[in-house]
Amino acid sequence: MGGWGRARVAVLSAYPARAHRCDHGRMTAWHEVEQVEPEFAQRVRALFDAHRHKTIATLRADGSPRISGIEAIFEDGELVFGSMPNARKGADLRRDPRFALHSATVDPIEGSEAQWPGEAKISGRAIAAGSITEGSDGDRFHADIAEVVHTHLNDEATMLVVEWWTPTHGLRRVERE
Repeated sequence: MGGWGRARVAVLSAYPARAHRCDHGRMTAWHEVEQVEPEFAQRVRALFDAHRHKTIATLRADGSPRISGIEAIFEDGELVFGSMPNARKGADLRRDPRFALHSATVDPIEGSEAQWPGEAKISGRAIAAGSITEGSDGDRFHADIAEVVHTHLNDEATMLVVEWWTPTHGLRRVERE
């Protein structure tokens, strides 16, 4: 796959082409993503469901980023995750609910790059949803989603494809060499 210099933008919604940026204005629940972009949502969910462990980014009290391992599930149309008692990520989310959740990452297999499923990211705000009901006491959160991203290769494995969805602008796509 050559350098990833020039970007070609194909806008899949009715909005004009623009550079990729986070849009944390309007938020939504997972079931709404599934309703408006079912095929895209299915690909993203498959990447999150493929492995038990994910990575979450939160913000420390001083504003610096923190990355932590986490388990997350899709339950009753919501993306749900938890934090063990007294864990720093739970304290981070209670203080500043912004988060970015990343699916497990696997490398493309050499010679079979076109079969690489890619990786997925979901960002937004964590909404406190009470205590974890199974096991030890801890915090339970559900995601108020601002952005969903699927990064993968095109069918020929010659271009990196980044597709992202926001409630405000819908689904968009960029291909990079």
